[in-house]
Amino acid sequence: MAVIARFFIALQSKAAILQRFLSAVLLGAAILFSGVAHSQSESGSEQLRQFVRNSKTAEGDFVQQQLRAPKANESQDKGLKVLRQTQGHFVFQRPGRFIWDTQKPYEQKLIADGKQLILWDKDLNQATFRPAGQALASTPAAILFGETSLEQHFDLVEGEERLGMKWVALIPKKDPNAKNKNDLPYTKISIGMANSLPKALELTDGLGSVVLVTLDKIQLNVNLPANRFTFTPPAGAEVLRLN
Repeated sequence: MAVIARFFIALQSKAAILQRFLSAVLLGAAILFSGVAHSQSESGSEQLRQFVRNSKTAEGDFVQQQLRAPKANESQDKGLKVLRQTQGHFVFQRPGRFIWDTQKPYEQKLIADGKQLILWDKDLNQATFRPAGQALASTPAAILFGETSLEQHFDLVEGEERLGMKWVALIPKKDPNAKNKNDLPYTKISIGMANSLPKALELTDGLGSVVLVTLDKIQLNVNLPANRFTFTPPAGAEVLRLN
């Protein structure tokens, strides 16, 4: 939900970067694009339930920011600091298909075609393929791309109203049979609903870092061609296939 060293070169662990990048993107795509609009007078939780239940496809624009709290030697009155920002376009179709097309400051695509997950980096001329089930296993995306109810796996907790949105916290339900109790890299997941659409997703990890995804120009239940999620690497591209 490694990602590519060129734009995360300052970080130390390439494998960890890929996991976190996939987690953020997949979680955002899965939760925010899973499901139709109705009255803003409804609670945020009810808006989210209806959206997940009724939307089959969606597309629009996104801005994704990596944020952190100011350090002790920095001014504390400016709030979270933006470490990096990307923007682009998304397309989604339930179950299991989406394109997360980053256009600025670099060109990269994350594509799920229902069977495999493809990471394409134009600058590196490199495509990485991996089985979708395995790649999504550590995020709620594996659950939310399916046909099951959102509330089968999460408790929806009504949150505050801020920035013109009604926020909903998603609390993973405990599975006593789960082998790994720490699959989720985030300690807090919140969705901001406005006018019956998801407008923002906040993901907070244990170190206080925040991934903020904001959405715009969302269109629901659009007609998509059958080959919309097909990707073929250009001739001469490096192709990596991971099991």
